Amino acid sequence: MKDRLYKIILSPHISEKSSNCADINRQIVFKVRTDSTKDEIKDAVEMMFKVHVVSVQTSLLKGKRKKFKGQLGKRNNIKKAYVKLSPGEDIDFSGAS
Repeated sequence: MKDRLYKIILSPHISEKSSNCADINRQIVFKVRTDSTKDEIKDAVEMMFKVHVVSVQTSLLKGKRKKFKGQLGKRNNIKKAYVKLSPGEDIDFSGAS
């Protein structure tokens, strides 16, 4: 079970929209596995970052269809998780202590 939780979160999703979510709604955005559930995401974030998660919202972005050298292709689907932390807690990705 713990091994799966370590593989749920792929990376933090850093963008202008995710920065606004962090400032306004206290939400952190992660790219997660497409087969993960909200409960698994909550458990993974709490285990890895030692914070208390209030709620999790997810969105599934369908991969775009692209052409490359005349060949049709498709990008992979991406699932994003918007994780709301309890007041007074934060996750620092900059590495500065």
